[in-house]
Amino acid sequence: MKNKVAKGVLLFCSISFIMACNTKKAEPVAIDKELIKKEIQAKEDEFAATYNAGEMKNIGYYAEDATTFYQNKAPLVGREAIVEFLRTDLASNTNKISFTTNEVFVSSDGILVLKLALIKLLTLPILPLILEII
Repeated sequence: MKNKVAKGVLLFCSISFIMACNTKKAEPVAIDKELIKKEIQAKEDEFAATYNAGEMKNIGYYAEDATTFYQNKAPLVGREAIVEFLRTDLASNTNKISFTTNEVFVSSDGILVLKLALIKLLTLPILPLILEII
């Protein structure tokens, strides 16, 4: 009798375990990569216009936990670190920037997006210094 009870409990536990592990798979999310690319490009254009005007205002460009990489610099982690870098850069910079979003890669759930973009730095011409001796 004890043997049958033990087998019954074992069978019940096994079936319960299998059923608990058999979770329902989420429906695939329809992702429109072109729409995401257009939205990113619009935000990039707004950022470039703000930066080129020498303004520092919140346009919702960086998330609180954003990480950005600038050439020959350590990664900047967090919105505050990025904004501080931009403030310092704006104070001493006369360059103009523009962005072209080339490609976006979206996670299967649509939450994470990685973009590959071309950043153009347009240096303003420096007027030649002319010395006149009179």
